Amino acid sequence: MARARRGFLATADEAGRPHVVPVVFVHQGRRLYIPLDAKPKRVPPLALQRVRNILVNPHVAFLVDRWDEEWGRLAYVLLRGRASLLTQGEDYEEALRALEAKYPQYRTLPLGRPPLIVVEVTRAVAWGDLTGPATEGGGG
Repeated sequence: MARARRGFLATADEAGRPHVVPVVFVHQGRRLYIPLDAKPKRVPPLALQRVRNILVNPHVAFLVDRWDEEWGRLAYVLLRGRASLLTQGEDYEEALRALEAKYPQYRTLPLGRPPLIVVEVTRAVAWGDLTGPATEGGGG
């Protein structure tokens, strides 16, 4: 999880319709932090489908995969949990610092003080070979 550059956040609306998006994140203990940052979006951050879904159905899944052309090296980590929004406090400040440290892109596209999605992880499942680097084109 610490080496992964991106993951996939799965949410569902009140009718159970799924929505999956690639996101950047940091993982600290039993929590994931996902920024609603300034990368281009079609709507304001709090109007994003993932946010609207979390507000009506906080159950989420999060996947980090490791792709490799050598299929014996495929792997993934699947996390399930409850998501909410975080906008202040000590956890918020620590998560912002961790995101800025992990992603050098935030030096040219400042993170600022965006809302964060925080996922309280309740279940984790790992599969495959999680050791060593993936080959070029690897996912996570």
